[in-house]
Amino acid sequence: MSYQFTIIVPVYNEEDNLLRVETELLAYTKIATKPTKILLVNDGSSDNSQELIEAICNRNPEFSYITFKENRGLSAAIKAGFDFVDTPLLGYIDSDLQTAPSDFNLLLEHINDYDLVTGVRANRKDSFVKNMSSKIANGIRRSFTHDGMDDTGCPLKVIKTDYAKRIPMFRGLHRFLPAMILLQNGKIIQIPVQHFPRIAGQAKFGLWNRLLGPLVDCYAYMWMKKKYINYEISKRG
Repeated sequence: MSYQFTIIVPVYNEEDNLLRVETELLAYTKIATKPTKILLVNDGSSDNSQELIEAICNRNPEFSYITFKENRGLSAAIKAGFDFVDTPLLGYIDSDLQTAPSDFNLLLEHINDYDLVTGVRANRKDSFVKNMSSKIANGIRRSFTHDGMDDTGCPLKVIKTDYAKRIPMFRGLHRFLPAMILLQNGKIIQIPVQHFPRIAGQAKFGLWNRLLGPLVDCYAYMWMKKKYINYEISKRG
């Protein structure tokens, strides 16, 4: 099959969720509007995630994986996914499946006209503290980036692969993906998507990761924006 769309799924100690990831993403491939495959990125899990990942990939040709030697963080896992994708479009979803794979079809409707389409979580099913810290962090980030995005932490995105591969990733930059597409003079849009409570496993981000960490990352982004190299070729002989 000639695949057009790869879904990147970062995995870190998600043994309780992986069979559901298999079931729901396999079901999505049957209704996807573009031929779809899945890349599981094991971010150095210390539980039984690797054993489950290998079993999933052995019984499903649509699934493949890469595994880190040690835990390197979400941004590194997403970056590795970008590096290994070989389809013209890529997507990203968290392995906790608090967003619905079926909503990728909503995002894909717009990808011909945009270079990044991100979900914005409608009626979030998180705690008050998590919702408020995310809202504050998004407000701070918007004041730095002016990207107009309300929910860059939403773990449901579709990006044109050539744009994704040009993003110079650093730790924490997964929150700035729309802004990094704008640096390439790309077009971005946000689309409302479903959101669900976490069923199994543990959240990997605390108050520091959701609020104080992004504030520090804003300064890293501003430095990168000032130094970013962007060019277009007008003629080639």
